[in-house]
Amino acid sequence: MTPLTAAETYLQDFHQRQVGATSAAFAHLPASSPAGNWASSYEVLTSLVPAVDTPLSVLDLACGDGHLLGLLAARRQPRLQLLGVDMSQSELAAARAALPASVRLLYGRGQALDLPSASVDYLVSHMALMLMDDIEQVVREMRRVLRPGGQFAAIVGRTFLLGEVNEVFMRVFKPIASTELPPLRFGDRRTGSEAGWRELLDGSFADVEFDNIDVSWTPTPDELWTALLDTYDIDRLHDGARQRLRDAFMDAVAPLQAGDGLIATGWGLRAVRARAAA
Repeated sequence: MTPLTAAETYLQDFHQRQVGATSAAFAHLPASSPAGNWASSYEVLTSLVPAVDTPLSVLDLACGDGHLLGLLAARRQPRLQLLGVDMSQSELAAARAALPASVRLLYGRGQALDLPSASVDYLVSHMALMLMDDIEQVVREMRRVLRPGGQFAAIVGRTFLLGEVNEVFMRVFKPIASTELPPLRFGDRRTGSEAGWRELLDGSFADVEFDNIDVSWTPTPDELWTALLDTYDIDRLHDGARQRLRDAFMDAVAPLQAGDGLIATGWGLRAVRARAAA
């Protein structure tokens, strides 16, 4: 594997320290959009993979601890071939411990997939593509391994927190981040908008579609802060800056608590779907 970028080195370290952080954040929260409701944002992706008796291969790109693959494996489709790729050996070890032996797991990066061309029917990815460097090469690799007419579906970030909490958080976070957060660029800004995705997928994919996915949650302030600790930017703050951010955030978010002490918020995601062009 080619040398990792600075962002990839950080992500690899984070996921060694926080194995399963992504599934811990999203697997237990319901997801909704104008198109429907799902048990989780992972289920949005699994719902797009047909439950058929014919041969079908599914690649989970940046599979993490294997939660999405586990949902698909639980269907017990005898001719379903499941593959997962991740650049974190720690996440892959967790996936290997949790998944059936029939699931093939590979260590690698999205920019250079160790898979034959035109060998995959469905390529899915949950909360990862917006973090990847050289996303144009990732898209080329996705198209290479997909069969013509194969389906691509991903969950990516749309906004950070839902509702007024997002504005409150950004108001207290930005002044601290401006002086205390070491610069590090994650991914490509085009993955943050529908127009950007259309530009990235143009020529290689057709029938590009989007859904705004809301992962609603009503935590206490302490529960919300605990979840925020597992986000990359807050993780990268030094202890003193992180404590100052916590104090400022707790004060700022207090007026948003309902009578039961809970806060209406969640995570704003986007589903991206497309078909591999012939």
